Amino acid sequence: MIEVSGLVKTFGSFTALDGVSFSVGEREILGFLGPNGAGKSTTMNIMTGYLSSNAGSVKIDGVDMAEEPGRAKKLIGFLPEQPPLYADMKVDEYLNFVYELKGCTLSRAAHLEEICRVCRLSEVRGRLIKNLSKGYRQRVGIAQALVGNPKVLIFDEPTVGLDPKQIIEVRNLIRTLGRTHTVILSTHILSEARAVCDRIVIINEGRVLADERTDSISRTLNENTRYGLKICGPQKEVAEALRAVPGVLRAEITGERERDSFAYRIECENGYDTRKNVFFAMAEKGYAIVGMEEEGLSLEDVFIKLTETSEKDKKKGGGAKK
Repeated sequence: MIEVSGLVKTFGSFTALDGVSFSVGEREILGFLGPNGAGKSTTMNIMTGYLSSNAGSVKIDGVDMAEEPGRAKKLIGFLPEQPPLYADMKVDEYLNFVYELKGCTLSRAAHLEEICRVCRLSEVRGRLIKNLSKGYRQRVGIAQALVGNPKVLIFDEPTVGLDPKQIIEVRNLIRTLGRTHTVILSTHILSEARAVCDRIVIINEGRVLADERTDSISRTLNENTRYGLKICGPQKEVAEALRAVPGVLRAEITGERERDSFAYRIECENGYDTRKNVFFAMAEKGYAIVGMEEEGLSLEDVFIKLTETSEKDKKKGGGAKK
């Protein structure tokens, strides 16, 4: 549905994007992550036709944004970080205005009614936008992106400034929209991506650092495997026995107790499945394992490690990009 290939964007001597490439499938929710200043908004603005790139291309459902911008833009609904709302308009007036602005040909009454139903705006259609809460204003911003029923929805930091209840509501709305649309969610909030996205692209300093499914992105770091265990037995002796197991690099007592078992964490050599070794070693000592599960890196850990690696590579390469 979306193909971004080799995007380069410079502002004077500053390189905002340096060969950004990724793709998004039909009805997929993609998380586009990076710290502030990483190049997320620049990429979004190029994808939606607000900016041109120095090099590279963006294709929406096979339509090149640079060659056929009018046709490509009709396929996109965009919610920028600051929603383009007219505060002195009523919700219904604003959505009718957007309908006309986009040249929408769908049945006006039925289309806007459906959008308000999906975005849960029906009860506030007659209210002034300036009198709405931040959460409802975000919903109006999402509603305007839905006018014309575009195939692609691009949301730039859609939950910034919302309270926890409003964040959950917007997340649920994005999940619902992902059933019928291709969605790109640009954010620097890692929990946001984990909660709603099928896949994650991480960008830093204008370069893509990772492009993986949400549930497997930690594997990109090729890290050692970690397991959390609950074992019955004397803590010190159990920890020593764990450290002696082939393939176990480190073992620590986490101190958590559940009935007659204690919690431990072990780190195993990368690519070495030591679970059977652990099982037999504990059985030999008479220590019962009542729980064992793999502990993948959190998305926060992945993000920090990837950006740290990027910074080290840049210094090795001779400093900042020219």
